[in-house]
Amino acid sequence: MSGTFVAVVGASGVGKDSLIGFARARLAASGRVVFVRRVVTRSADAGSEDHDSLDEAAFAQAEASGQFALSWAAHGLRYGLPIALEADLGAGRVVVANLSRAVIPALMARYPEALVVSVTADRDIIARRLAGRGRETAESIQRRLDRSVSERLPASKVQIDNSGALDVAGSQFTRLLQDAAGLTERA
Repeated sequence: MSGTFVAVVGASGVGKDSLIGFARARLAASGRVVFVRRVVTRSADAGSEDHDSLDEAAFAQAEASGQFALSWAAHGLRYGLPIALEADLGAGRVVVANLSRAVIPALMARYPEALVVSVTADRDIIARRLAGRGRETAESIQRRLDRSVSERLPASKVQIDNSGALDVAGSQFTRLLQDAAGLTERA
């Protein structure tokens, strides 16, 4: 495949979806960068990412029939990336997806040339963002903050700190995608 898979990873609350949205607004029209819409076993609502929803049975059936390039379980939910992303990779596009850090070994086995972008933020900022969502208890937020899976990330990862203003980290991420897609700077 001639395209580039860009996996965006990081703890809940670091702002992965915000960075992806920032870059999408600036690059999607180019046709050279594609932002994968995940399939999740959670109903879509205003408080979560824009995604396609399947119930557990339908997700299991889709997974068994090879409809996902990658799939994983995290925090009591199932996530999948549609196999259609491979057509975009084959066409030489940059394919961007929000992934769990735990699925990075499977990603690298399937797409050895993938670029992993590790998004970080200060611990107190993450805690505030998670609390602001109103979806978790203080105990579950603490468990998320204590979770560490950085050992699964390749040494070649690119790290972006999203502790400050979104336009700072967003511009950095957008430039990285522009470089990967061979686009002139527009952000």
